[in-house]
Amino acid sequence: MALSSSSLNSVTIFSQLPPISSSSSVPNLPFNFGGGLSVKPNSIIHINSTTNNKKWRAKVSFFPAFFGNKNKDKDAKLIKEELLEAIEPLDRGADASIEDQQRIDQIARKLEAVNPTKEPLKSDLLNGKWELIYTTSKSILQTERPKILRSVRNFQAINTDVLRAQNMESRPFFNQVTANLTPLNSRKVAVQFDTFKILGLIPVKAPGRARGELEITYLDEDLRVSRGDKGNLFVLKMVDPSYRVPV
Repeated sequence: MALSSSSLNSVTIFSQLPPISSSSSVPNLPFNFGGGLSVKPNSIIHINSTTNNKKWRAKVSFFPAFFGNKNKDKDAKLIKEELLEAIEPLDRGADASIEDQQRIDQIARKLEAVNPTKEPLKSDLLNGKWELIYTTSKSILQTERPKILRSVRNFQAINTDVLRAQNMESRPFFNQVTANLTPLNSRKVAVQFDTFKILGLIPVKAPGRARGELEITYLDEDLRVSRGDKGNLFVLKMVDPSYRVPV
């Protein structure tokens, strides 16, 4: 089935994270995740003396090393709750003011600082289908359209074993796009799109310029934070860890 330039231009694809520039001849590409001294087991003590006054000074690690992970997990849980609470009333970011965006970015940075998955591309936690719950990308949010014509939900699936990704819109258009991934390091990939599916059915070959980069900055079993090469922030929640991207 042949599609005119105007037909393609009327379709908005959740084509990638991060956003990709588009032209009038292809679909809009908005893809564009103390006092007293107490020494505990495993503590490290450094003792120095002074010859003049013979005073001892001890530098003590007050908490055993294994307490660190517990505190970090607790911090991440509290920050996640704060982030989700801030996102909830913003319609995935469509209703976010500049102040809202700045606040959420600050919370996201706090969460990224306690990221438990340092090499997400090597983790099975990345695999599956994720739902986008917040972004700063206007092209993904489709805010230039009447609300009735905007995608109700957006999803991204990733399978690291085959280095494939897929982005999907829900109603009213059900557009899709698939892509190949090339690791740039243990947390960043180059994204090269290969096939769009208009209305989820009509295949259209993606142009060579349909590409970008995506960095995964936080990952656990149910939440992913990602940042794109155009400066956009993306927050996603896991909905189906068993989902497989078409090869």
